[in-house]
Amino acid sequence: MNTINIDLHCDLLYYLLRSDSALDDRGIGCSLPYLKEGNVKLQVMAIYSGTGKDSTVYGLEQSKLFANLIKNENFFLFDHRNYKNPENENRVGVIASIENASSFCDENENLESGFKKLETIIDHTQKVLYIGITHHLENRFGGGNNAEAGLKDDGKVLIDYIADKKIAIDLAHTSDQLAYDIFNYIDQRNYSIPILASHSNYRTVYKNNRNLPDELAKEVIKRKGLIGLNFIKDYIDVDHSERLYEHIQYGLDLGGEDCMAYGADYFYWKDHPDTSRHPFFFEEHSNASKFPAINREIEERFSSELVDKISHRNVLNFIENMYK
Repeated sequence: MNTINIDLHCDLLYYLLRSDSALDDRGIGCSLPYLKEGNVKLQVMAIYSGTGKDSTVYGLEQSKLFANLIKNENFFLFDHRNYKNPENENRVGVIASIENASSFCDENENLESGFKKLETIIDHTQKVLYIGITHHLENRFGGGNNAEAGLKDDGKVLIDYIADKKIAIDLAHTSDQLAYDIFNYIDQRNYSIPILASHSNYRTVYKNNRNLPDELAKEVIKRKGLIGLNFIKDYIDVDHSERLYEHIQYGLDLGGEDCMAYGADYFYWKDHPDTSRHPFFFEEHSNASKFPAINREIEERFSSELVDKISHRNVLNFIENMYK
């Protein structure tokens, strides 16, 4: 089975900020060799900055790294109309995303300045698939997954700003309250903004703030969004790798067959200070070369049709609908 694979989230760009980084470093699960071995035809590349000093410096620098990446002979700027072109057969397609709006607007600058930086990032990357408003903590726009704040006034202005730009909103790192507020605000304003949770599992299967509660998962499904399966142990079950497939079953039980995707969340974890979490991934999910084996397991446990949907079809449908 030579299924193509799409992954909704990785942190390769953030890793490339390091002076000792390399695209072929097998120390990170989304390195170029792994992407090619896993037949990854689209890897969404997150532009990530933590909220705080120099956040926009890091955001803009990663957008430049992305601009260089699509000039590399091994990559191409993904488009749902071009990925099957013969010249792209042995290349990896990429699209940028933004993980944390602090990447373009810090806590102290005016919004107009921040939005200009967002436009610069879009110019560098040519398109941004989605924006996650927060990360783990609270920022000027709202509450992250380890916070309780909802949507703040600046967050409403940000949603207004991107409403007509064909950019989705990512719920992977929102507080529950922020996610509910985003849904309510979009509905109040009658915006047709696509919604996804790019790298989140299901809280009922494994309790973690990063996983979606049932109500939010159902709302994403109702809106024909995407939920990207996260491969980090903390969001599957720190002791049982096979519970990844329980998350898939749970997504099916909620009616999400046409909304599930991969959101592996590969990042460079070797120097992460919390060594109790090392390694961050189970061996069978540890890098992008594992996608074909995971697909085979899904086929055995579920069906080849579900493999087709999770591996790429659901994301392609989402992107085609976005860019109509």
